[in-house]
Amino acid sequence: MKPANESIPPYERLDRRDLHRIPELAQLTADERFAIEVVSAVFPFRVNRYVVDRLIDWSRAPDDPIYRLTFPHADMLAPEDFARVADLVRAGAPPERLEPVVREVQRRSNPHPAGQLALNVPTLEGRRLTGIQHKYRETVLFFPAQGQTCHAYCTYCFRWPQFVGGADLRFASREAETLIRYLEAHPEVTSVLITGGDPLVMKTEVLERYIAPLLEADLPHLASIRIGTKALAYWPYRFLGPDGDALLSLFERVVRAGKSLALMAHFSHPRELEVEPAQRALARVRRSGAVVRCQAPLVRYVNDDPLVWAELWRLEVQLGAIPYYMFVERDTGPRHYFEVPLARAFEIYRAAFQRVSGLARTVRGPSMSSTPGKVCVEGVTEIGGERVFVLKFLQARDPDWVARPFFARYDERAAWLDQLRPAFGEREFFFERGLAALVRGEALGAEKASLPRRRLTVFREVA
Repeated sequence: MKPANESIPPYERLDRRDLHRIPELAQLTADERFAIEVVSAVFPFRVNRYVVDRLIDWSRAPDDPIYRLTFPHADMLAPEDFARVADLVRAGAPPERLEPVVREVQRRSNPHPAGQLALNVPTLEGRRLTGIQHKYRETVLFFPAQGQTCHAYCTYCFRWPQFVGGADLRFASREAETLIRYLEAHPEVTSVLITGGDPLVMKTEVLERYIAPLLEADLPHLASIRIGTKALAYWPYRFLGPDGDALLSLFERVVRAGKSLALMAHFSHPRELEVEPAQRALARVRRSGAVVRCQAPLVRYVNDDPLVWAELWRLEVQLGAIPYYMFVERDTGPRHYFEVPLARAFEIYRAAFQRVSGLARTVRGPSMSSTPGKVCVEGVTEIGGERVFVLKFLQARDPDWVARPFFARYDERAAWLDQLRPAFGEREFFFERGLAALVRGEALGAEKASLPRRRLTVFREVA
């Protein structure tokens, strides 16, 4: 990889304590500024100077989509919760009075949806591995301890508990060796997703301590390594400058080792890709041999418009990235503020899908990452006089559930799987008994057995 040979502006983090250092906020009303203080006491807030200067159109604030994406708003809290926290903030309450109220609100906000702590945490030799999640047979998620933060926080982030300070709400690991041992014991796993937070907040030498062992271990069944990140949008300079050069050299090393490297890039709005630093960074990542796949949730006030999604997908394709997922905003945190009903979500997806070429139609969605798996809304139709949602698992805890169409009664207000009811008079969805058995810790059958271990033959590029 050719060095970038350029100076990089310093990364300047701005959080709740630094609101006075953001002069652009002066154009907001006093109530709007106070709401930032109140809500950021409950849900994590962090932005950086790049986002403030390059991505937010302050002439449109507070209605600018990137402002909505990064700055808290009063309606993110229920009115009674906002009032309780506001009274304490206004009175200058010390942490010992504020924190119990904040923790109560946080714990009522479904901090770990979809069974992340109860069902996804695997065991090895009788020990729970809190920095690893294994929900789908072929894929393991790994949470490096030093990567459990981000360059800036999305206001709708479903991983917000990682950032609020409660150790009992976080999962992380410092042990690459444990990950290796777990993969050796599970030859059915073909892909590792390094996630967070954002692993690319780490310096390259730290990230390498986790990736190098994966390349050096005898793991013939491991075909791909993924890195989940929003750095391309929130801090593209991560891929430029000297440490950016080192990062891209690490990417090249993964590819030379015969593993597929995928950067799972989080782009919520076209503006994040319209700026020159992001485009330069993306081009450098592609030249390293990594594949860039793009995903984001559909979020009210930010991108709930088919024209926005169509433009986003077109721009991703133009820049050589692959549109991958449109997610449904998860049922956690300030979900009532950001959620879009499933019927509306499908219409937005469909209208955007119609406006792009086949190269952009790689995108799947709207998809709910729910307790049983990734459930995609395939359509709305009428069967036997009943209006229904057509649904399908793209991923599932039991692989036998994948790609089996099923139907739910149409409900224009439903925004998540648990708000849907089976169609045609059925009492339960086909997967519910199996899911209940899984929750009780019972075996789901022979189809859950590990796949036979086999060695992949890959022609490696000569270094």
